[in-house]
Amino acid sequence: MPATAPLDDADLDDASLSDAALAASLDGGFTSHHAEVNGTRLHYVEGGSGAPLVLLGGWPQTWWQWNKMLPALARRYRVIAVDLRGMGGSAKPDTGYDKKTMAADVHALLVHLGLERAHVVGHDIGAMIAYAFAANHPEATDRIALLDVSHPDGAWAQMPLLPRPGLPHLWWFAFNQVQGLPEQLLAGRYHFLLDWLFGAASADPASIDARSRAVYARAYDSPDAIRAGNAWYRSFAQDIADLAGYAPVTVPLLALGGEYSNYEQLREAVPPLGTDTRVVRVDGSGHYLPEERPEVVTAELTRFLG
Repeated sequence: MPATAPLDDADLDDASLSDAALAASLDGGFTSHHAEVNGTRLHYVEGGSGAPLVLLGGWPQTWWQWNKMLPALARRYRVIAVDLRGMGGSAKPDTGYDKKTMAADVHALLVHLGLERAHVVGHDIGAMIAYAFAANHPEATDRIALLDVSHPDGAWAQMPLLPRPGLPHLWWFAFNQVQGLPEQLLAGRYHFLLDWLFGAASADPASIDARSRAVYARAYDSPDAIRAGNAWYRSFAQDIADLAGYAPVTVPLLALGGEYSNYEQLREAVPPLGTDTRVVRVDGSGHYLPEERPEVVTAELTRFLG
């Protein structure tokens, strides 16, 4: 468990934690923007030049989870780091949290930006959306990379509620299904959940520093934000049903799995998802690859994307 102090109101109100200030703090000319697309409002941060590269993050983080990688990627690519529907600076509507709809959000953002195609890289929830993007918008997809998570499939419906010795216990998959209660328990105290998750699911909890934890707590501390983030999990049954209708994708697909996280699961789950797949282990990492092993992940991605 990380030895981090609880965040106080001064930390959460600090103007340096705003998206605009965070983007400006990065090398690569990054700036913060919003776009009205697919019936919702998405926040994204953009910088660099070259082939378009979309980055999609996961729970319980925001676009900021890519901060250690963004300057290096911006030297090669036009990088667009997106807050998903329901995340951070994006809108938090009542519906639309299935991954097919969220992939349509990303596609609409590309159209808004005048981009016909892009590489799409996702971590956690973002990885599910990256795969749904390739499955539903192949004409707009160059290559995709899935970081430590694949798309929900039928095996997910068989997850046990009780922990099994030696296996990860993803209790929050069930907790996040509960209507209303997580908001009551976590609003204003989300940092407790963040510290537990980063302590339990990372190989080096210190790799996610106090500033980043403050960014994430600020993003998720309200009842509305908690509801929206949990809605990504409440859509898993629909996501599993949607996957049954997808053919394996034909674009090149790279999966990176943490040595102490989901590498072994990805070795089984990823090959059936595409016709050109590769699964790579990220040594020394838990679940939070972009923050735990940013140099390794950046090298693997640039090698894969070209």
